[in-house]
Amino acid sequence: MTSSNNMTSILKNFISSNEFLPMPCCFDALSAKLIEQAGFKLTFMSGFAASASRLGAPDLGLMSYGEVVDQARNINEAISIPMIVDGDTGYGNAMNVKRTVSGLARAGCAAILIEDQIAPKRCGHTPGKDVVSRQEAFDRIQAAVDARADGADILIMARTDANHTHGIEEAIGRAKIFHEIGADILFVEAPKNRDEMKLICSEVPGCKMANIVEGGLTPNLSMKELADLGYQIAAYPLTLLSASMLAMKSTLELMKEDLPRDDLLLDFGELRKNIGFDEYYSTSKKYTSAKRS
Repeated sequence: MTSSNNMTSILKNFISSNEFLPMPCCFDALSAKLIEQAGFKLTFMSGFAASASRLGAPDLGLMSYGEVVDQARNINEAISIPMIVDGDTGYGNAMNVKRTVSGLARAGCAAILIEDQIAPKRCGHTPGKDVVSRQEAFDRIQAAVDARADGADILIMARTDANHTHGIEEAIGRAKIFHEIGADILFVEAPKNRDEMKLICSEVPGCKMANIVEGGLTPNLSMKELADLGYQIAAYPLTLLSASMLAMKSTLELMKEDLPRDDLLLDFGELRKNIGFDEYYSTSKKYTSAKRS
């Protein structure tokens, strides 16, 4: 069943423009709204952050397909910028990948990431991960591309973690074939230094994404440095999660000691505005049944 997704068209145009796109990653509807309100053009539903937020659990393949679709739909309904979603390994074989891609397209996602890790997957910057064979990896991306050909209006981001176990040349080789199959965005995870990042950008065709995990394996280069190397998208999957956790932990420590904490809090009026109270009240004025006496 074919359906049109305006967010996919917007993301396609961004990619065609060759504009560099910084991409703070969200984990729920509120974090996504704040990203949009800050003026960013694009976001990504981080699997790591969403698993932490929704389940209070690590990104070790614990979130199910249904939970990911539900989380993505809630986020997309709250924002008007394109969102890429982490589809992990596609939740099964190639037929599952097709279902995953189609379902997340219907949920309003502009693009979906499909990766070549062995299921259950792991965060790309944590130990113990491994990848499937080349043929299975290519099957996953082929199935994703086929789902799009069958009517799913969504872009395909293909990720490889092969650098961890097989080396950078194997990772680059897989990414090149992902591009030949029809992936729109290429993501070689966890290059360990600037030389590897430069090699990826020089050898992998098409739109490339860098994944910047503060404290992770990949150098935390500036956005200008990333753009100069040849990356078009820079994802920051844990920045907002980490910042919010630090703020909550700091505030809780102050509360526990019964100490002042106003300096760590948003003004109540700003908090209401960011969440959407002002917009709600403004819109509801024209409806008699929505007015309060």
